[in-house]
Amino acid sequence: MVTTLTAGVALMACLAVPVTAHAAEGAGPATAALPTASQGPAATETVVTEGQVKEAGPGGVIRYPSVTSCLTVTVHLRSGGGAVGAHASLFQVPGELRSDQILGRIKSLVGRRSVTSVDVRGAVGAWHPSYFTKAIESYGEGEQVPVPEGRDFAGLTSAVAQGLGVPGNTVTVKDVPDGDQVVEVPTPAPLP
Repeated sequence: MVTTLTAGVALMACLAVPVTAHAAEGAGPATAALPTASQGPAATETVVTEGQVKEAGPGGVIRYPSVTSCLTVTVHLRSGGGAVGAHASLFQVPGELRSDQILGRIKSLVGRRSVTSVDVRGAVGAWHPSYFTKAIESYGEGEQVPVPEGRDFAGLTSAVAQGLGVPGNTVTVKDVPDGDQVVEVPTPAPLP
């Protein structure tokens, strides 16, 4: 069912209860250092704000600040490690990417490198899967904007997998509470 989007619906926050779904089951790094228990004294922190897509090197950390009605997409790379992270916003931040540009930019940064997994986290209940193919801002006056009717884990999994050209079983979608998200980027194990 498609209904007209209202400001209240578009700004709804995610539920505070974490839920995970797995179908069949997000420029360059910043120079700040952030200590983490598993990585020793310091790791390079890459900050990805709304509407941005950035790459983080192996052993680094991606921080997505103030994730409320947003989704983050983190693509973990196989060869050489590292990750590409994106912070998809329901509404475009001036000068940054719209939600329907996010997956294309990720795919461009990943290039031909193999993907080990894709983690989608955030306000799952605020997102309709079609927002990755047509942003809310791109609807004209009088056009109906699809409104989410609950948390569509399977739909988001499918939309992200299709948009990135990866198998659906590599994508995991998790509804998480509001706040900063921090993702550690593993260092690949040495070859024997």
